[in-house]
Amino acid sequence: MDFSGTWKVYSEENLEEFLKEVGAPAMLVKMRKEVKPVMVIEQNGKDFTFTIKSPVFTKVHSFSIGKETEMTAVDGRKIKCTVREEDGKLIAENEKFTSVREIQDDHCWFCNLHQQK
Repeated sequence: MDFSGTWKVYSEENLEEFLKEVGAPAMLVKMRKEVKPVMVIEQNGKDFTFTIKSPVFTKVHSFSIGKETEMTAVDGRKIKCTVREEDGKLIAENEKFTSVREIQDDHCWFCNLHQQK
């Protein structure tokens, strides 16, 4: 599946719990509950670049399917995870979280976040 395009986040499940679990500051948690970012995805085979845009910040992450990558959180913390593609979804995982993202209705981006127990 080609994920390339510009996508508006329209649904996020467990966002507040997820952000708290990964140590996001309270100000960021409050802001993200109110603001839905836009994601610009560039895909070249198994290589991806995500640009996440909101009124408060722009963040760029690059990764390759199946390879561990280090991403930088908005507050500067480093988070390592591995992303895989499964059933048309991008699934990022590490020991603390699982993030499932998928395109729905050819125009929306869905993000479902879960902390690992």
